[in-house]
Amino acid sequence: MRRVLVLGGTQYFGKKLVQKLIEIGDEVTIATRGSKSDHFGANVKRLVIDREKKETMAAAFEDKEWDLVYDQSCFSPIEAKDTAEALKGKVRRYIFTSTQAVYEFGTLHEEANFDPYTYQVTYKSRKEYPGYEGYKEAKRASEAVFHQLGYFDVVSVRFPIVVSEDDYTERLKFHVDKILADQPIGIPNPELRYSFIHADEAAHFLLGIGNSTFEGPINPGSAGDISLRELVDKIALLANKEAVVENSNTSGTVSPYALPGSWSIDTSLAEGLGYKFTDLNHMLDQLIKYYMQ
Repeated sequence: MRRVLVLGGTQYFGKKLVQKLIEIGDEVTIATRGSKSDHFGANVKRLVIDREKKETMAAAFEDKEWDLVYDQSCFSPIEAKDTAEALKGKVRRYIFTSTQAVYEFGTLHEEANFDPYTYQVTYKSRKEYPGYEGYKEAKRASEAVFHQLGYFDVVSVRFPIVVSEDDYTERLKFHVDKILADQPIGIPNPELRYSFIHADEAAHFLLGIGNSTFEGPINPGSAGDISLRELVDKIALLANKEAVVENSNTSGTVSPYALPGSWSIDTSLAEGLGYKFTDLNHMLDQLIKYYMQ
């Protein structure tokens, strides 16, 4: 039986990952601020930590060891360094949930397009990383800390946009609801392109990569990408409606996917390692139909 520590694990695909770990018989510990309830009952152990307070992690991890750590809740290089120091010598393998946002705006990025081993880190707290540009810098610097310190075998999983029937952000559902209601959607640049992954497949990938010997950055997700125009047209076709798209940033109407630029990834490395993902158009079609109902 492996001993697995999950930092976070009480929200979205983190919950799905914990459930999968329980089902395969791992001894699972979740470490959170303790502010959210979970449904795992006696199937997990629990630790209370604050990622912004190093002393809480040092106390919680004292005299403990794990075979594997999944980090779902790191949002600054200070947190990365403090966590790594607190877990030094206690862990062999570390899976960090990162993002396609570590890349510059653009499409079909390969893993080599951002190198965490050479990135120069400026240490700031999570409050000092506002907006999408801040999120990009925070995740870049966090990746760099884990890989450059070399305390564990590290994997940085660069997820694209995560979607599912139970997506709490409701960003894809936003578009479906607007089109069904004949309401306008603000999309200043309809040609921007994005990659996606289903939340169930995100959790399954984390489980698999944790069981592997792979080290380094990796892009999981459905192959290819889709533009906002193509996505809206797809919804309109399935709903038998006309989409009303405006060049607008008005609050309440602007698409939550109307980011400053395209972000999409090349998933061929993950596919080459044998990981399977649902076809992008099929996945989106199924989710759109679900939201329509």
